[in-house]
Amino acid sequence: MSNFLDDLFNKVFKSSEKSPVTHKENVVIKLEEIANATSWMNSKEGAETFKLISKSYHFKTIQIEDKPQTHILDSKYARGFAITYEEPLDEQTFSLLFLAFAQRVLALGYRKVSLDRKMEEINEQVKITDKYYFKPPIVELAANELISQLYGNVAIEKVSMNNQPNYLKVLVTFYSDRLYHDPKPFDHFLDHILEATHDGQI
Repeated sequence: MSNFLDDLFNKVFKSSEKSPVTHKENVVIKLEEIANATSWMNSKEGAETFKLISKSYHFKTIQIEDKPQTHILDSKYARGFAITYEEPLDEQTFSLLFLAFAQRVLALGYRKVSLDRKMEEINEQVKITDKYYFKPPIVELAANELISQLYGNVAIEKVSMNNQPNYLKVLVTFYSDRLYHDPKPFDHFLDHILEATHDGQI
């Protein structure tokens, strides 16, 4: 870590000719942080936050802007959304949402593959991306049985620029392969992720 920071300091503040600096490391979330996210997610404040995001998302589908601003991600093999960091969100709520989204994905039966942090220099700014990555559970299959991909593979990112929160992103990518069942409807995934109250285990 110290080498990364030294290189970054030299690059940004001393106009070093070195190539842009990138550093990646695994992250471990404390049980206390998960417990706090659980409590918040099931609180009145948490429910109101999820209602705001859900409303903003559905307004966006009919070309109406609301706060916090939501961006819809939709391509042939991926769907998701991103949330801009702005009022009424604050830094604490932003971090709690990141953990809450992750726990709601786990509640769908997914397994966590990784949680890492990537730090990189982009145009003399420091971008930090915390990223969860989830896949469906590994199960034994009978002969010729298709593989369940649930809703697809899920990535959740929390991005900061120069230590200031920037956006959250939830992205589901799926396979179009005869070895796999079709993914479950994304709308069902979205309802689960954005519902105001949640009674699943995290």
